[in-house]
Amino acid sequence: MQMEISASKRTLQGKGASRRLRGSGKVPGVIYGGENPAQAIELDHNSLYHKLKLEAFHASILSLDLEGQREQVLLRDIQMHPFKLQVLHIDFQRVDKNKKIHMKVPLHFINAEIAPGVKLSGGLVSHVLTELDVSCLPKDLPEFITVDLTELAAGNTLHLSDLELPEGVEIPTLIRGENLPVATIIIPRAVAAEEAAAVVAAVDIPTTVQKKEGTAKEGEKKDAGKKK
Repeated sequence: MQMEISASKRTLQGKGASRRLRGSGKVPGVIYGGENPAQAIELDHNSLYHKLKLEAFHASILSLDLEGQREQVLLRDIQMHPFKLQVLHIDFQRVDKNKKIHMKVPLHFINAEIAPGVKLSGGLVSHVLTELDVSCLPKDLPEFITVDLTELAAGNTLHLSDLELPEGVEIPTLIRGENLPVATIIIPRAVAAEEAAAVVAAVDIPTTVQKKEGTAKEGEKKDAGKKK
C-alpha cells in the first residue's frame, strides 16, 4: 500500500516567512526533479512528524497530494532542529516511472537465534550494514531487504553477494566489484575464555591420571624391594 501525504503550495519564501510558517505548525519544503520546475510547499508538522517515524516513509515511493494534484515522490532530505522535536525543512524528489532510481533501503535480519554461530557457539551477530543503496525502477523499489542468517557460523561473514535481491533490484556497490560485509558472528571474550579453559582442563586430565599411575607403580616397586 502506497503512503500518502498532503501539501499546499507556498508563495512566501525567505527565513522570516519560514520562521512564521513553523510558528503556525507548518513545515516548509520543496519538490524538485522531473520535467516540472521546483515547487515550494508547506505541510502540517504533526502529521509529517508521525509519518517520519515509519520506516517505510523513508524507503518508499510516496503519493504527494498537492492541492488535488498527485505526484509520485521520494523523500530526499530532512532538516531537524538541533534539540527540539521539530522538523525544520523537507525535500521531495519527483519520480519518473521509466527511469531507475537510487535509494537507501533498510536491512531486516532474520533467523539470528537459530544461526549455528549463535545457537551452538554462543556468538553474537554484528550488523556491519543496516541499510543498503540499491538501484531499480520505481515499481521495483522494496521497502526493505531481508538478510537470512540461518547458515551463518561463528567467525563467518555474510557479504553483499550472499543476499537474495527482489527481481529488478541491483546493488551498485557490488556491480563496481566491492563485495562488502553485511553481517558476521563474533564470540564474546567471556565465552571464548570459558571455551579455552574447558580445552585446557580436558588436556590436563589425562596428564594428571598418568602421573598418578606412574607414582603408584614406583611405590609398588619400592615396596617389592623392601620385601625382598
